[in-house]
Amino acid sequence: MLLRKFILLILLGICSSGHFSAQISLEKIWGSYEYLPERVPGFKFMKDGRHYTRLVDNRIEKYDLTTGALVEVLLDANELDNTGSLTGRVTSYEFSDDEELILLESSRESIYRRSSKAYFYIYNRLDESLSDIRPGDKIMHATVSPDGKKIAYVFENNIYYKNLEDNTSTQVSSDGVFNKIINGSADWVYEEEFSFSQAFFWSPDSKMIAYQRFDESEVKEFIMTNYKDELYPEYERFKYPKVGEKNSVVSVHIYDLESKSSKEIVLDDEADDYIPRIKWTGYGDRLFIYHLNRHQNHLQVFSVDASEMAIDKVIDETNKYYIDITDDIRFINEGSQFIWSSEKSGYNHLYLHMINGEEVKALTSGSFDVSEFYGVDESNGTLYYQAAEKSPLQRHIYKVELDGKNKSCIDERAGTHSAQFSSTFDYYVLNYSTINTPGAYTIYDKYGKLVRQLEDNKALGELQVRENCNAIEFFDFTSTDGTILNGYLLKPANIESGKKYPVLMYVYGGPGSQNVTDSWKGQNYWWFQMLAQQGYVVACVDNRGTGARGEEFKKMTYLNLGFYETMDQIEAAKYLGSLDFVDSARIGIFGWSYGGYMSSLCILKGHEVFKAAIAVAPVTNWKWYDTIYTERYMRTEEENEAGYEENSPVNFAHLLEGNYLIVHGMGDDNVHFQHTAEMVNALVRENKQFDTYFYPNRNHGISGGSTRLHLYQKMTDFLNEKL
Repeated sequence: MLLRKFILLILLGICSSGHFSAQISLEKIWGSYEYLPERVPGFKFMKDGRHYTRLVDNRIEKYDLTTGALVEVLLDANELDNTGSLTGRVTSYEFSDDEELILLESSRESIYRRSSKAYFYIYNRLDESLSDIRPGDKIMHATVSPDGKKIAYVFENNIYYKNLEDNTSTQVSSDGVFNKIINGSADWVYEEEFSFSQAFFWSPDSKMIAYQRFDESEVKEFIMTNYKDELYPEYERFKYPKVGEKNSVVSVHIYDLESKSSKEIVLDDEADDYIPRIKWTGYGDRLFIYHLNRHQNHLQVFSVDASEMAIDKVIDETNKYYIDITDDIRFINEGSQFIWSSEKSGYNHLYLHMINGEEVKALTSGSFDVSEFYGVDESNGTLYYQAAEKSPLQRHIYKVELDGKNKSCIDERAGTHSAQFSSTFDYYVLNYSTINTPGAYTIYDKYGKLVRQLEDNKALGELQVRENCNAIEFFDFTSTDGTILNGYLLKPANIESGKKYPVLMYVYGGPGSQNVTDSWKGQNYWWFQMLAQQGYVVACVDNRGTGARGEEFKKMTYLNLGFYETMDQIEAAKYLGSLDFVDSARIGIFGWSYGGYMSSLCILKGHEVFKAAIAVAPVTNWKWYDTIYTERYMRTEEENEAGYEENSPVNFAHLLEGNYLIVHGMGDDNVHFQHTAEMVNALVRENKQFDTYFYPNRNHGISGGSTRLHLYQKMTDFLNEKL
């Protein structure tokens, strides 16, 4: 009995001490997901600008934006499912331009980051009929024509369209072959690095289809091995161009539905160049084609008259570093003008151009970056955008007239604001968060008047109080070369005077990215709070090369990825180590993807500062990564041998002195498991001890089932053991 009382007293003492008072647990974060904020899904605004639709319990429901009232059930797919007409539940839907047709997608099957295939159906709201686009086959990118009479799609690397009036199908291309020729859909590297998968588009009059053709015949294959409880593993082959290797040869074609023939648009470009965008202007037969050289520092935009095949150059921009491709273009005034974004001033800003390319004026200007372009309300001559004007740590929404005058901020609270505008710009949904408060969603009208609160996440805020969450603080410090770097810091509650605490630094640090923003940090917020409750200081610093501080700050890492970033993280660790509550001998660093690359470099080149590092899905040598991303920042290994040699972790395995955990998904199609395998080879050659975890069949996100819980348990145990 005395022994039991003694043990009980010890346990009560442990639970009451500051070090072990944690209420937050990994099981709550990654098992039962108790800390997820309530989210408001993206609205599908209807053309009247007053109503929106949502997919709820397999029903498409129509709501009044101003009241939230359910107005009408446009389609109950459960009834269709019961008849056997629909295979599986609806996973997404789109309206035709006149909103009389609804394109339904079901049983979606992901391919890569943005691509998928599924069964598609068309539902006619007028006669309540349902028809299968291609019975029995999963297809890609099904898209209703502007006139609502046809649907185009990709099947087995070829483009088809179906005439809804006579139910006939026509094959647009015929040379598509797996791992050789792709029509109307992007190859792997375009999808990943130029951020699109669908590569065909209807003309405004529905008489033509513009599409990109990818000839990946000469692109080398990469093979991944999947383990699925069979006698032999499954081998997945796909084309993946690594640094300096051949890319797909991409061409642009226009198919004429009347003549049933295609014409190629020849721009006299080199085979190695890129075509990262094609866009109909929305007026007449004018098509814009973006053309980017392989070094990605010379962008030309061509205007093509699809009827006459006449070609004119409208944009010709060069940059001493590289040019980022965005979708920041809007055609206005019946196609006579367009708005375009550029970093040519040293910051990203919006410019008004005539349709022939002549610049009319800058619509935004100043020492700040426009971070998102929402669109133009032509009826009021007003455009809306998001910018980091008040601070690189914040985002605010602005409006300005098309003459560049009368700019105003439509929100004032410190933090991060993003918006979605209704189709008529009469209303917008504002998402607002800070680093310590989860997102709140509110509807305003175009005059800035509050319409109603959609979600305030008050319950999650109350949970933060009950779980004893501590406030995250912002700080900055000046590095030895005079650069001011921004960071955030989470300290344990009730820090004891004279006590030294271990530090976990979190890093991503890639070109144009940002971690240090006054915005909600998702699930990692809770993990960091849990670590703080266990006695850790958690810190994050945005190094040189990150975004929202202008072009020179972002692009100074050009040809030397990893060099300045690592230097800055080491200096940040030294700064943190100088604080009176930090144990400078117990500093660790954690990162994922580019962050895993950074944490690897830090434990190696900064071995005198960092005691431990966790690298998840890291790049370990840039020569093993893809052409578009790597060459944008580093050029090829042949052109920049020193940049590759001096900034790839595999070349510094001999410097490892601390504790290193390296983790990778074996089904990672992005940063291949090859990176970790070769890093392990280098460590073994140098007789360096390390920890490693690998996850068969998991992709770059290392998720699914209990995978995240398993991973975060390992990372937490590693930190507790090593720090």
